[in-house]
Amino acid sequence: TTRMRTLVSSAAGSNSWVSVKTHPTIGDAVGHLKAQGMQILATNLSARAVDFREVDYTRPTCVLLGQEKTGITEEALALADQDIVIPMIGMVQSLNVSVASALILYEAQRQRQNAGLYRRDNSMLDEEEQQRLLFEGGYPVLANVAKRKGLPRPQIDEQGQVVASAEWWATMQATVRK
Repeated sequence: TTRMRTLVSSAAGSNSWVSVKTHPTIGDAVGHLKAQGMQILATNLSARAVDFREVDYTRPTCVLLGQEKTGITEEALALADQDIVIPMIGMVQSLNVSVASALILYEAQRQRQNAGLYRRDNSMLDEEEQQRLLFEGGYPVLANVAKRKGLPRPQIDEQGQVVASAEWWATMQATVRK
């Protein structure tokens, strides 16, 4: 039995925007992602690695990044569809994992933006989910009060402002007497 220790953490505030799902093994995680049609890329300096900029990131994609000292496990590498590398000149052949991930994600975002995948009418999230994320992530205190008081979620406009009736605001501001 292979034991895998995972750390689930995120930058402050991103918990409102990112759904985290855990799996007991890397095999289970990759199997789940492949079943959704994702390509699995591994950052790994190998003979089969391609320049990270040559990959089509407009496809659903998972990028496996290794721990800085030991890299990606052999098991994870065997599960990947493609190894990718960030070409470097000089004696150092690797970057800090946060820098490497930033470069790869920026390239993915650039390709997706150029392909028109970030247009509002072409969002991967439906309008209802976008509104939920905007309200809960942008106004967490209001979202908690509205939920506690059983109020419907208000609209968030193009400028990120809450659009709600005077009655909704009055109910939000009312104190509950016991």
